[in-house]
Amino acid sequence: MNMVFSEEQRLLADTARDFLDAHCPVAALRRLRDGRDALGYDPEVWRQMVDLGWTAIPFPEALGGLDFGYSGMGAVFEQMGRTLAASPLFATVVLGGSALSLGGTPEQQAAHIGPIIAGDRRFALAVDEGRRHDPAAIALAARRTEAGYTLDGEKVFVLDGHVADWLVVAARTAGRAGEQAGLSLFLVDAKTPGVERQRNRVLDSRNAARVRFNGVRVDAAALLGQADAGWALLDEILDRGRACLAAEMLGMGQWLFDTTMHYLKERIQFDVPIGSFQALQHRAAWLYAELELARSTVMAGLAAINADAGERRQLVSLAKAKMGAVLERISGEAVQMHGGIGVTDELDVGLYLKRGRVARHVFGDNDFHAQRYGEGIGLLEAGV
Repeated sequence: MNMVFSEEQRLLADTARDFLDAHCPVAALRRLRDGRDALGYDPEVWRQMVDLGWTAIPFPEALGGLDFGYSGMGAVFEQMGRTLAASPLFATVVLGGSALSLGGTPEQQAAHIGPIIAGDRRFALAVDEGRRHDPAAIALAARRTEAGYTLDGEKVFVLDGHVADWLVVAARTAGRAGEQAGLSLFLVDAKTPGVERQRNRVLDSRNAARVRFNGVRVDAAALLGQADAGWALLDEILDRGRACLAAEMLGMGQWLFDTTMHYLKERIQFDVPIGSFQALQHRAAWLYAELELARSTVMAGLAAINADAGERRQLVSLAKAKMGAVLERISGEAVQMHGGIGVTDELDVGLYLKRGRVARHVFGDNDFHAQRYGEGIGLLEAGV
């Protein structure tokens, strides 16, 4: 398992870094936030990302993609984390695209993957229904009818849900909330009668929505994969998202570390740089070591996307949990070491802290993934 990027992946990362520094700096997120932008991203920058081929990275060549894999996607998301770049890449390509490439019929793939790669169609994944991430707790009902299914229920914190053209909806077709069996995934046109979307403005200035399904009718062709057996498909889709989130958090953590080290060398107290104080040096050394350890878990998680399901679940959860814990510590230390200015909106550090707090909780926080990892290696069953 490769724990470093290949030459091609490093080239992709360098290209992404140069592009994002030039076209999507942190100032761009501030403009979107302060202007209360209706989309939540710059459509011109998104078009340039499409032209760079980022939307084609994870798809196989047979579906019109570049077949560059999720290590390639991770290289891009790490750089997006450095500048807090906002775009539909995560919700549309990673989540929606994974649902189609993994579970779509040839007809569904032909209808949607081309427009996704071309940047002409946006997707969102509707999973969670409560305050905490818990895919097994899905209760939104999909009742069979003669023509297909009728969906009733509500989803919360649907990333990019208010601008999506299509929704991938996780619903319960059998069993009870809390059971993994009985779940199914559906493709739903966001303009279907009965779909109601309410945008929620989040702490990190990104897009999320509450989506209600009031007697939404879809035909049988809307089903992704097999009825009542959607858990494995949903689990793999989520893991691809979790791995990319871990890579994005790695980029945030690296920016916070680099920026804080620069500040320690420039800030003068008692006629010397504060970086010369041994207590701060010890804290900086801890951050460096933990960030490098977290990087190795992220690389392993990305590389494991195409591994067997057990290894994938464990390594992705390890990456998400470890990177989340390290980012929380780095962002807190960055605020502390910058002093009073660290908590003001004038300094970008606060924006990274907010985005990091949200990213840690998307698709499972540290506790969720620690438990999932423990279940994967048999600790919980053994009573450890």
